[in-house]
Amino acid sequence: MARGILRIFLGAAPGVGKTYSMLEEGHAQAAAGVDVVAGIVLDHGREATRAQLDGLETIPARALSYRGADFEELDVAALLARKPALALVDEYAHSNIPGAGNAKRWQDVEELLDAGIDVYSTVNVQHLASLGDVVEAITGVRQQETIPDEVVRRAEQIELVDIPPELLRQRMSAGNVYSADKVDAALANYFRLGNLTALRELALLWLADRVEEGVAAYRASHGIAENWPTRERVVVGLSGGAEGEVLLRRAARILSRVSGGELLAVHVPRADGVAGDTPSALEGQRQLVTDLGGSYHSVGGDDPAEALLDFAGNAGATQIVIGSSRRKPRLGFLMGPGVGTRVVRGAGDMDVHMVPHPHSAAGAAVRSRGELNKKRVAAGFVLAVLLPVLVQWGTGPLNLQTTMVIQLAAAIATALVGGLWPAVLAAVWGTLLLNYFSAPPVGTLTINDPENLLALLVFLVAAVAVALAVDQSAKRSREAVQAGAEAATLSELARGILASQDTVQVFLEQLREHFGMRAVVLFAQDGAPGRWRVEAAAGEDPPQEPGQADTVEEVSDHWVLGLSGKVLPARDRRLLSAFAAHLLALEQREALSQTQRENQQLSQDNIIRTSVLRAVSHDLRTPLAGIKLAVSSLRQTEVTFSPEDEAELLATIEHYADRMDALVGNLLDMSRLSAQMVRPVVGPVGWAEVLPAALHGVPAARVRRDLPPNMPPIDADPGLLERVIANIVENAVKYAPESDILLVGSVGGSGSATISGHPASELRIIDHGLGVPASEVVAMFRPFQRLDDVSYGPHGGSGVGLGLAVAKGFTEIMGGVLEAEETPGGGLTMTIRMPLSTGISRTL
Repeated sequence: MARGILRIFLGAAPGVGKTYSMLEEGHAQAAAGVDVVAGIVLDHGREATRAQLDGLETIPARALSYRGADFEELDVAALLARKPALALVDEYAHSNIPGAGNAKRWQDVEELLDAGIDVYSTVNVQHLASLGDVVEAITGVRQQETIPDEVVRRAEQIELVDIPPELLRQRMSAGNVYSADKVDAALANYFRLGNLTALRELALLWLADRVEEGVAAYRASHGIAENWPTRERVVVGLSGGAEGEVLLRRAARILSRVSGGELLAVHVPRADGVAGDTPSALEGQRQLVTDLGGSYHSVGGDDPAEALLDFAGNAGATQIVIGSSRRKPRLGFLMGPGVGTRVVRGAGDMDVHMVPHPHSAAGAAVRSRGELNKKRVAAGFVLAVLLPVLVQWGTGPLNLQTTMVIQLAAAIATALVGGLWPAVLAAVWGTLLLNYFSAPPVGTLTINDPENLLALLVFLVAAVAVALAVDQSAKRSREAVQAGAEAATLSELARGILASQDTVQVFLEQLREHFGMRAVVLFAQDGAPGRWRVEAAAGEDPPQEPGQADTVEEVSDHWVLGLSGKVLPARDRRLLSAFAAHLLALEQREALSQTQRENQQLSQDNIIRTSVLRAVSHDLRTPLAGIKLAVSSLRQTEVTFSPEDEAELLATIEHYADRMDALVGNLLDMSRLSAQMVRPVVGPVGWAEVLPAALHGVPAARVRRDLPPNMPPIDADPGLLERVIANIVENAVKYAPESDILLVGSVGGSGSATISGHPASELRIIDHGLGVPASEVVAMFRPFQRLDDVSYGPHGGSGVGLGLAVAKGFTEIMGGVLEAEETPGGGLTMTIRMPLSTGISRTL
């Protein structure tokens, strides 16, 4: 069965028309004869959207109850049974309530796609996981309901539903998005013009990446090697010298002229013939790249120019920035074209910027790499043929011994240029010329004098020996260069891994870049020998088993590296083995870290278990004993209590029952918070709406309220907010028995009354009791911490010390902040800060 096709309508903000466009396209498909069914569509009270549902078959939503409230979720089973050709499923990033089956709606959609049903869905850019911190910085609202980017990118089609921010605000003002009572607050907060403009640009940039992926896939499938500059991408070549900072800043200035560009810094850890490279300079440049918003890469290659061009081509670079040569101009013709010249020649349609810097043509020390490439060997053979002839011609009048010494010098020169075999040819050719032109009888290859024969043989042996020595020296030089480059590569790899959290993924990506591979996969043994599973991968089209990889390197008995793209030569396998050893150490370190985290969790669990046992043995037994004593007294038949005494005993039972209920409730709440099982339903709510229930049981004479009239609503879960206020007020009553409790509300758009720069509303709960020293404020919010545990006073002899910990946990999970400070004149002030409402109800 063919898998269904997913089409996503992406929007920058609520109200741009994603659902309307999805329904409009659904009508168009239905008119074309496609079997279309609306699985779940949320109109949010918008009449125009609701009208679009007319004429479309709708599957009734599945009704579920959770925490006393009714919810509607997608009925996956009904859709699978109906099996239409196309299903319309709104809010792709939605989190399902417990009991609905899958945790996320996108997982419901996966079931439909696997059944061969095409799906149209919607998502807002603020729900993309990679943009969560950026969206929070822009809007001040933390998005708890997110969806992995890769899930959205898997869609076959993504369509941006876009309208100008000014038009969206006009639609809101006209009441086409939210009800009239929510418009002003929304326009003043989340839907400010600057917020909408930034969110729109985020959506465009994110979608541009998706388009670029499609272009790359098209080029690969059609064998198009030319670079299509769909986006400005600047690659900076770093030699490791001090000029790197100049190049990076120049590249950043080039990118500042465009929007959405990308900066990539590349270092080839191979000797480039120039001395003076320092690890400290390279490390500083790595940090500068990060500060400029770019990425640092290390690639391998014998030829820095070729490696740089390969990386730039694979990355789709539009411009390359390199430094001008450090060589003195007069040395250029002796050493051949430099890196910059070769980059310019091979750049093709990429622009190349050669940036002058203080080290240009500074006459930096030049050292031989000892690399006998094809050009040098060819030049050596030419010298081997011509140089002995020139020597023999120029030394005609000289005697045999003098000519022999000069021919030996020619053989040595040939060895320095071309290596062993050109030098051997020069020695043999020179010997023949000496025999013919200098050794009597001249003009023949006959040698009459045994001394001349011995001299020629010694010359031949000496010339070959010198050639061998020069060749071995060149090999040792190449090995030293390669070893130094490998050490530099591993050093850079180690620094990159230590600075990263997702270390295995970073390791594989750096491994892929260094060897220029298409993909790198870490395989783990899956049960029986010969069966493997993909543990981690980097790159495109990774192999699914080691046999499909071009190069395989064993890491351990249970781990194997597979590289796809080319077969590595033998000299690179040694470095690959070092990478594998590094990866094994990395895996072992992560296993130890995981064990340490588990041990810490076990230790924390033991502390909590001990504290719970203490609470059960003391704090729960005390009210139980009080209840039992009161009940036993009432059941006595031989004693007659007056109505007043009976009322007092019943009040005692009620009091202790309330204490038990609060203690058990806090224990359960702390357990839910620890297990991350609290899922608040956040929506518009006013402080005044939750205060009556939160202050239930607190003597009215002890509490004074000072809330400004017409306070705008905040985003919170009413039930959780009620528990937060109740726990804080209970704590204040307990530790300030002779003080009134003052509740003060305020709203601010700047200063302290903000959350991540977003306007917020505060409720300050003020008492004039014992207070808490500043050094103990942090500990006060930890579970099972009580004021009397540290002997601050005689009060508070009951409770398990969970009230404030639960209050802080509930506040933060709703996107708010709970803080404590000393009250002027003595006491404690607790401040609950919550973001002003955006008018959108959602499950976090």
